[in-house]
Amino acid sequence: MKDDCPCCSGGPVLGRRGVLGLGLIAASLATTATAARAREDEPPIETPPGSPLGFTPLSPTPATPPPPGPRHLKFRHLHTEKNLEVVYWDEGRYVWDALQAVNEHLSDFRSLEVHPIDVRVLDILFTLQALTGSKEPFRIISAFRSPATNEMLQDQSAAVNGSSQVARKSLHMEGKAIDMRLNDVSLTGLRDAALALQGGGVGYYPDSGFVHVDIGPVRTWQGT
Repeated sequence: MKDDCPCCSGGPVLGRRGVLGLGLIAASLATTATAARAREDEPPIETPPGSPLGFTPLSPTPATPPPPGPRHLKFRHLHTEKNLEVVYWDEGRYVWDALQAVNEHLSDFRSLEVHPIDVRVLDILFTLQALTGSKEPFRIISAFRSPATNEMLQDQSAAVNGSSQVARKSLHMEGKAIDMRLNDVSLTGLRDAALALQGGGVGYYPDSGFVHVDIGPVRTWQGT
C-alpha cells in the first residue's frame, strides 16, 4: 500500500427494500459512468475565467442523495491504526461534536495539523456505504493533507517518477478528498458505486488498493 495517492490526488442499517432500491439506481447509472475513459493521472481542474483567487469549482449535487435517517460512519485509519464510529447527522442537522471528532481522526498524521473535512465528502461516503451494503469501516489511506506534506509528497513522487504526479493544488489540502477502501466490497465495485453517484472526482488505484473520491468536478482517472 502506498502512503498517498498521486492525485488531486452498530448504527442505523437500511432495510432490504431500501438497499435494493439504491442498488437499482446505482446499476443504471454505473453503466454509463464506468464507460468513462480512465486517466493515468488526475485530470486538471479548470477554473472558469474571472473566478476569484483560490476558487475551486465543485461538483453538482450527487445523482443519489444520502438515504434518510441518521448518518452513521465507521473509520479505521491505516497509518495511525485508530478507529472512529460516529453519527454525524441526526434529526435534520449535522452533529458538531461528531464532525470535530472526524476532523481529528482524518487530520494530517505527519504534521498533526487538523482541518475541517467537508461534510459533502462524508455524505458521499455514507451513500457509498448504503449503495454497497458494506458493514465494514472505511479504511483510510489519506484524508486531509497539509501544504507542507503535499509538497513533500510532490518531491518524493518526482524523485521516483522523474516528474511529480502529486497535484500542486490537491483537494486533500482543503479537506475535500479522501482515499479509502472497504474490505467487504471489491475495489471495482466501490469504484463503480462512486462513479454512479456523479458527485465529484473518482480515482481508481488497483495496485495500491484504494479509491479516491472528492467533491471537485465530475471526472475519473486510473492510477497505480
